Amino acid sequence: MSEIKLGSKVKVHYIGKFKDGKEFDNSVKRETPLEFTIGDGKVLRDFENTVRNMGIGDKKTVDISSDNAYGDYKPEAEIKVDRKDFPEEFRFIIDERIQGNTKSGKAASATIIEVTKKQVTLDMNHPLAGKDLNFEIELLEIEK
Repeated sequence: MSEIKLGSKVKVHYIGKFKDGKEFDNSVKRETPLEFTIGDGKVLRDFENTVRNMGIGDKKTVDISSDNAYGDYKPEAEIKVDRKDFPEEFRFIIDERIQGNTKSGKAASATIIEVTKKQVTLDMNHPLAGKDLNFEIELLEIEK
């Protein structure tokens, strides 16, 4: 059995659910495992720590509170932007996640939550902010 250590590349399948059991993500249905390197900070710490204690073929479940996942929902992260700041042909769709750049040029993503004739209200929170998460994880592969 291979041992997982810092720098190991792993492949996992996972099913992400909210407390109420509603699914928000599923790599099994997509048939695309999640690949990441232990210690690279690309996945939630509690998710990674669970994987670190698994062997190939193991299945585990981990509950991650919102404060250990994507943090609390922050109402102040809802911002109003002039509609004219968007390209003329832009289609505004409520609840759609969009990508763009801040005025300083930094990449940003947001969810459109309201559109008026003059302004667009964007929610800059992560879509899973304020949510407690549950993951069912299966370790598929460990690379050295």
